[in-house]
Amino acid sequence: MATILIDNFPEALKAEIEGLASQHRRTVNEQIIAILQEAINSEKPPLKFIVSPETDPTWEERRKAVPKLLAEIDSRRRLNPSDYGLPDSTELIREDRQR
Repeated sequence: MATILIDNFPEALKAEIEGLASQHRRTVNEQIIAILQEAINSEKPPLKFIVSPETDPTWEERRKAVPKLLAEIDSRRRLNPSDYGLPDSTELIREDRQR
């Protein structure tokens, strides 16, 4: 069996675990293992997202619009900083790194 050492374990928490252990007629070690197993094996509710079909009635419409939006973004003209007299970002990064 592995050994786990916990530093700075709160005294009040230790007292609560000892109380639970005596109620369930377990050792402190057995009680801690039971608590950990219960926490790991307990039924977890499904994740609820802020924006989902359950919370937003327009969710499906917006999801279907994504390919059109992506195509629109891809069709936009790419701007070249040198066309506007601006330095290339690569040059700026090199300059910063040489400092």
